[in-house]
Amino acid sequence: MARLGNSTATIQFQDILGQNRPDLSSYEELYKHFHQNPEISTLEENTSTKIESRLRSISPHGELDIRTKIGGHGLIAICKNGSGPTVLLRADMDGMPVSEKTGLSYASSKTQKDDLDGQVKQVMHACGHDFHITSLLAAAETMLAARKVWSGTVIFLFQPAEERGSGARDMVNDGLYDPNRHACPVPDICMAQHVYPELAGSVQTKFGPFFSAADSYRITIYGSGGHGSMPHRCIDPVVVACHVVIRFQTIVSREIPPDETAVITVGSIQSGDTVNVISDEAILQVNIRSVSEKWRKTILDSIKRIVDGECGISRCPKPATIEKLNDYPLTDNDEEATERIEESFVRYFSHCHGTIDKALLASEDFSHLATAVGKPYVYWTFGGIDRETWDMHDKANTLDQISVNHSPFFKPAIQPTLQTGVDALVVAALTYVGTGSHR
Repeated sequence: MARLGNSTATIQFQDILGQNRPDLSSYEELYKHFHQNPEISTLEENTSTKIESRLRSISPHGELDIRTKIGGHGLIAICKNGSGPTVLLRADMDGMPVSEKTGLSYASSKTQKDDLDGQVKQVMHACGHDFHITSLLAAAETMLAARKVWSGTVIFLFQPAEERGSGARDMVNDGLYDPNRHACPVPDICMAQHVYPELAGSVQTKFGPFFSAADSYRITIYGSGGHGSMPHRCIDPVVVACHVVIRFQTIVSREIPPDETAVITVGSIQSGDTVNVISDEAILQVNIRSVSEKWRKTILDSIKRIVDGECGISRCPKPATIEKLNDYPLTDNDEEATERIEESFVRYFSHCHGTIDKALLASEDFSHLATAVGKPYVYWTFGGIDRETWDMHDKANTLDQISVNHSPFFKPAIQPTLQTGVDALVVAALTYVGTGSHR
């Protein structure tokens, strides 16, 4: 507690939450609504409308300044409550093109036409963004009720298109902080959280790199097609692609230090349509994950070098094309801000707080909201696996078999997950704006 001194030691988190947190039963029903009605990235119109409606219902006298249609279906609600720091709390809102198999009574059966490829797809909140939305809405109501014990500005931001890695950047590029556009106050600190396959009721923090950077590419290798019986008259792009895939594996094993973490996955290879024809092109889709900017650059440079080299050696008729599909920044928690939040979490959550030793290889675009204006940020996770399921797997040493984010079987327990998500956001905000916390 040394770093905090007397700054937040006087904030009684338990009392504030106990007196101001709303009855969460209505939020449990709201969570079920979001879970049953997911929407794919960039198509979150109904989700955004529902969020806006709830924000207006909890601030009937205009306590929240609500601004919509930011970077697509993004929106913010600003609560100004005297002088003090400005805190931004973010929740992502998009679902995924996954067919739900949880068997829950409130499981999604929704379909939606994906604007990426025009295909109609099953949609599910397979990553828990429905918990993020609901937690932030309940946190907003809690902070409104608790205005006597804090001073400053809190921004509740609901972000679209996280699953495509574009939503945060789109909001910024659409003038999120532009005083002549959406005029969101520039925050002193940005914070966000993610439900994760850990024990429900727990929260986890980490200093430094939290989530990996991720870069995805489509690589097209060009050959000269022809009859399968005459390979000497052709340049087979499948053979070239196979050499490229094998060489990619040596980047991590021979170019990256053993104590660094990196992953290169070729998730898809497509070439040709029939058995006796050599195709004239092969398409690879590649995903790269890294936890430092230095080695991220090394990997991306090596990807291009290997592709160019193999195509040259194989006498391809023209250079390969390397098309970026998406990219996620490295989520790298600010040390001082993380220490403040962690100390508050230790006080409030006690033995339910844990720390993460190594960066997780999932990826997030949240940090764009902070780095766009040169501000620090903190990210943490909170558990969603019910105690019975957790203890059963823990006893059998099969925790690695619990369904994780993006699985069609991912089904976090509603409670205590929801209350934990609400409380973590409120405690984090009060760490900066609570009476006595200002520095």
